[in-house]
Amino acid sequence: MSPTRVVVTGLGATSPLGGDVPSTWQAMLAGQSGVRLLTEDWAAEMPVRIAARVAVEPSEVLDRVKARRMDRSTQFAMVAAQEAWADAGLTDTDVDPERLAVAVASGIGGVTTLLSNYDALKEKGPRRVSPLAVPMLMPNAPAANISLAFGARAAVHAPTSACASSNEAIAMALDLIRLGRADVVIAGGAEAAIHPLPMSAFAQMMALSKNDGDPTTVSRPWDTGRDGFVLGEGGATLILESEEHARARGARVYATLLGAGITNDAHDIAQPDPEGRGGTRAIRMALREGDVDPTTVVHVNAHATSTPQGDVAEGLMLHNVLGSQASEAVVTSTKSMTGHLLGGAGALEAVATVLALHHRVSPPTINLDDKDPAVDLDIPTSARDLPAGDVVGLNNSFGFGGANVAVAFGSV
Repeated sequence: MSPTRVVVTGLGATSPLGGDVPSTWQAMLAGQSGVRLLTEDWAAEMPVRIAARVAVEPSEVLDRVKARRMDRSTQFAMVAAQEAWADAGLTDTDVDPERLAVAVASGIGGVTTLLSNYDALKEKGPRRVSPLAVPMLMPNAPAANISLAFGARAAVHAPTSACASSNEAIAMALDLIRLGRADVVIAGGAEAAIHPLPMSAFAQMMALSKNDGDPTTVSRPWDTGRDGFVLGEGGATLILESEEHARARGARVYATLLGAGITNDAHDIAQPDPEGRGGTRAIRMALREGDVDPTTVVHVNAHATSTPQGDVAEGLMLHNVLGSQASEAVVTSTKSMTGHLLGGAGALEAVATVLALHHRVSPPTINLDDKDPAVDLDIPTSARDLPAGDVVGLNNSFGFGGANVAVAFGSV
């Protein structure tokens, strides 16, 4: 028996490029950057003073009383989930609550809540620690709050695999539907780690770019001048449904979710396997699970964070799996514009992959002035049309701990 077909019926996002999906997508196509100079007082003493903050504060979208009970990462996830739910045309009566699941991830969790409460403890004593601190800082807070908001009574998951977390949430959602445990899943991720401690930690391990030029030009995947990623924040979600459920309610379908692959490098806690063996297996698994002919892969939203080693390794992975098609597919790194959303990156890039297939156009990679000769990929620096017909797009995510996740979407 063939597996249950899973389709994408709703999209939501809040990003450094826009407060919703339409504004984010238009900015991507236009090659705009969301990276800015940080203006907070604490930033003046930092070794890195740039980041990609969200374009629209969640306080402008969410009920302010409810928002105060959420960490910033949860706020981003909630904004994205509300948009995706509305975009899918869902109502409270469209889904049996016991058939509605959530898989929403965060790589770090409520770090700003944790650190602000630790500051309160040190400066004012234990009685000034918030009684809501734990339910705000726990890594499953975004998923839990979404389940409360939409009455999801099936599984509620929060996978944590560093920068691969939200792509893993999408893979988990695929399994939930195919295993018959849910009809609809709100899937995605969010991150809010623009704070002096995580930024100092990333800078100390030489992961962040220390380029002090124009902030909009610093995130430069595959360019010979790349020297690290730019930290971003935000969140994104997708509404995934069984095709049968979507058809029964007459839903619009953006794309199909064909397959997913999850592997681990077991190589190093931070550095990727330079030969890309784990990522290669993840991409191959995603295509095999979706019964995808590699020649139909016309688009890749790459993980490519703008680090010297990782960007080259991903090119090797694509050639290992796709062969000559790796040089034919249109490859992009939207992190060149959004910065790196860590645990929220895969979800935002999944939204971009789905829209690229839906509209038949790939966003560009900006700041690619001198492509690394070790990278043999077609990486346009302006928006590029994609071919018609039944085609496939890949979305890759890789994270600390050796996590590798690839998901394959098909056009409709």
